[in-house]
Amino acid sequence: MPFRIVSGDITKLHVDAIVNAANTSLLGGGGVDGAIHRAAGPRLLEECRGLHGCRTGEAKVTLGYDLPAKYVIHTVGPIWQGGRHGEEELLRSAYRNSLLLAFEKHCESVAFPMISAGVYGYPKEQALEVAVSTIRAFLEENEMDVILVIFDRESFRFDVRLYSELSGYIRNIYDDGKGPGNFLGDVARSVAFGGVSGSRRSLFSRSRKPKSSECARAVSEEPVEDAEMDEAVSLDDAPPMMNIKAEAMSCASMPGSTPGGLAEALANLDESFSQALLRMIDARGMKDSECYKKANIDRKLFSKIRSDVFYRPSKQTVLAFAVALELDLSETEEFLKKAGFALSHSNKADVIVEYFIENKNYDIYRINEALFAFDQNLLGA
Repeated sequence: MPFRIVSGDITKLHVDAIVNAANTSLLGGGGVDGAIHRAAGPRLLEECRGLHGCRTGEAKVTLGYDLPAKYVIHTVGPIWQGGRHGEEELLRSAYRNSLLLAFEKHCESVAFPMISAGVYGYPKEQALEVAVSTIRAFLEENEMDVILVIFDRESFRFDVRLYSELSGYIRNIYDDGKGPGNFLGDVARSVAFGGVSGSRRSLFSRSRKPKSSECARAVSEEPVEDAEMDEAVSLDDAPPMMNIKAEAMSCASMPGSTPGGLAEALANLDESFSQALLRMIDARGMKDSECYKKANIDRKLFSKIRSDVFYRPSKQTVLAFAVALELDLSETEEFLKKAGFALSHSNKADVIVEYFIENKNYDIYRINEALFAFDQNLLGA
């Protein structure tokens, strides 16, 4: 996908280039700088000596040596001095110049750490905003997969105001005396990720056996994994398989479920997801590139969707296009049905996306920040 946030070790990523948050000497240091030098081996330091340092906001490139990445792009972020000494523009320059170097080297993928947000003291929430907005501006004009790597999830800082509003929205949906409790505060606390470290179980999910009239919905809400999904969908969000089988049997035995009725239904299929998507793009007067960029979708994947009328997308892909097309909730539900899905209040990610759509906030970067904060799969592909 063009842009995503992940947690992990940047030195392990198989990308064309990784960015090193270096100091001005380029001779190694602590944090991510030291980790990259250790993983790359002594030849990296040897090449860095020949670069004769780097000024704040600029970037220089070396080979990756023992790293999975072909290149290391070294950039120097600013030391935080209260925000009145050009720190923001210097930080933007560090990201921008690194992206331009990656482009010059014909890189198709590049991974960044959070520059200056460690020992250099740049406030994490502000550092995240600068990183995302600068990367976003670049991707509006260029094709590249960009990854922002958060080494320690506890270091991630999401917009406190938006987080508070989102938490209140979730509480209102689950206002049954068994809701999430006090949900305000830092997103890195364990309460934001299911109450147990490493758990993906939703704090807000509650089991509900679908009624007979909801047979089709019970099946359509089952998360389906396809080739373009980077991560497996959590099993905690899937309805029990026994319930699905029981409802399928119940549906099969309902009045009107005859071979003739099925044949008639199959002869009158609705338009496919691909047909619906292309129709709505044309109806809104959008260019294809405008739509897939707003959806955080890779150009190659969009080409597959356009060329295959029966393409089966993931739920995240459908929702990404719903956001790009700025559909309201009812339109989003209809669009999801084209691919066999539905929104569900038992799915934390669905509730988060629903909140943004209801508030007419169609900024997929902000939506994905929220999904990351709540440990959910991001939209796009």
